[in-house]
Amino acid sequence: MRVTFWGAARTVTGSKHLLTGRTGSLLLDCGLFQGHRAEAEARNRNLPFAPTSLDSVILSHAHIDHSGMLPVLAKGRYDGPIHATPATADLCRAMLLDAAHIQEKDAEFMNRRKRNNQRERGPIQPLYTAADAERCFTLFRMHDYEQPFEPLPGVIATFHEAGHIAGAASVFLRWNENGSERSLVFSGDLGRPNRPILKDPTPLPEADYLIIEGTYGGKTHPEEAALWSSLETVVNETVAKRGRIVIPAFAVGRTQEVVYALDHLTRERRIPELPIYVDTPLGAEVQGIIRRHPEVFDEETAAAIRAGGDPLGMHRVTMVRDAEDSKKLNEVSGPFITVSASGMCEAGRILHHLKHTIEDERNTVVIIGYQAEGTLGRRLVEGVPEVRIFGDMYTVRAHVRVLNGFSAHADHPALVKQAASCVAKQGIAIVHADLERAEALRAGLHAPERTRVPNEGETWELP
Repeated sequence: MRVTFWGAARTVTGSKHLLTGRTGSLLLDCGLFQGHRAEAEARNRNLPFAPTSLDSVILSHAHIDHSGMLPVLAKGRYDGPIHATPATADLCRAMLLDAAHIQEKDAEFMNRRKRNNQRERGPIQPLYTAADAERCFTLFRMHDYEQPFEPLPGVIATFHEAGHIAGAASVFLRWNENGSERSLVFSGDLGRPNRPILKDPTPLPEADYLIIEGTYGGKTHPEEAALWSSLETVVNETVAKRGRIVIPAFAVGRTQEVVYALDHLTRERRIPELPIYVDTPLGAEVQGIIRRHPEVFDEETAAAIRAGGDPLGMHRVTMVRDAEDSKKLNEVSGPFITVSASGMCEAGRILHHLKHTIEDERNTVVIIGYQAEGTLGRRLVEGVPEVRIFGDMYTVRAHVRVLNGFSAHADHPALVKQAASCVAKQGIAIVHADLERAEALRAGLHAPERTRVPNEGETWELP
C-alpha cells in the first residue's frame, strides 16, 4: 500500500490523497483547490489522475475544499462508490448543487464582461454543471459512525466523529500486508473539544500510520470568553459609526457558530439588537439538513432541539434566498450584519457585499476562518491597500478584523493530543497546512523524526 498526496500538501485546500495497493485505488477526499484564480483554474481543470482509474472514494466531510471536485469525477465517468456519513451525504447534495450554480453564474458573468470589453474569443465554461453534481449524488454510499465497511477488497474502513462540522469524520483503515495487519488513520479536518453545538471529536484510534491535518499547527485558539469579547468590541465600534459588518463564512459550521455567539451577546445585552442577514441560497437548506441529523449534536443542543427550542439562535436571522433580495442589502443603511459565503471570499454573494462595502471606512469586514494563500480573504488579512473584485480594483478603507477563534479546526495542543492518541509508530504525514504551520506542528509531536510534510505528488510507501 502507498499514499500519493495530490492536494492539501503544504497548503490547506484541495484535499486529495490517493491510496493504491494490490486490490485497487482509493481516494481520500476530492476537494476543490482555492487560491489565485489562474492557479486554481489550472489545477481544478486538470486532475493528476484519471477518474476512471479510481475504484472507490472516501469523503471526510462536506466542505468544498474536501468535496468540491466530486462532480468532476462524475463528469469524467467515474462510477465507483463515494463513501460518507449520512449528514455529509445530505450536505453535499445541497453544497455541490450550490457550487455548480455559482460556477455557472460566474462563467455567465465573465463571458458577458468579455463580450462587453471585446476581449479574447472563446466562452468560459463552468468547471461542472448541476447535471454533473446530480450524477455524483447517485454514487454516494452512507455509513454511520463506528460501522465498518469495505471500500476495497480486503480493506476495512470505519468513520469516527471528527467534531469539525456536521457529519465530519476521521477515517480508520485496516488491511493485511504479507500476512500482517496494517492500519492508517486519515484525520480529515479535526474539530475542537468543549465547543457548543456539535459533539466533541473522538480520540483517534491507534494505528501504524497517520495522515493528520495541521491547519493551526503552532497556534492556540483563544478561550470563548475572550473571543466573544472581541466580537462584542467589533460590533459596538461599527455600530457607533453607523457602519455595516460583513462576515465571510462557510455555510456549514462557521455560520452557525457566529450566529450562536451573536445571539448570546444580544441576550446578554452586550451588543444592541441588530438585523442579521444570512445571505446564501444554502442557508435555510443547511439548517434543515443539520436539524435532521441529531447524531451530530452534543447532548445539550440535542435536548434543546427535542424540546422545540432554538439553541443555535437562528430566530434572530433573516435568511436571504433570492438574488434580488441580496442585491437590495447593498442599498440598506447600517448598522446591520451580513454573514455570507464563501468563507475565503473566492466566489458567491460575499463578493458583491465586499464590492459595496470595502471602500467605506465606517464598515468592518470580520474574518473568522483560515484564509488560504492566494485567496481574496488572505489578501484582506494581509492588509493590502487594494483588492480586485470581479476584475475591478477597490481601495480597502473598511476595517478588517481577524477573529480566528471561531475556527472549526483543532489548535496545536488538540492536534498534538490527537496524534499521541493514534501513536502511529510507523510514521506521520502532516497535510492541510502551509509549510510554516506544518513544521510548527511537527516540532510539537511526540515523534518528529518519524513525521513528514509531503510535497504535492510525493508518494509514501506503507510497508
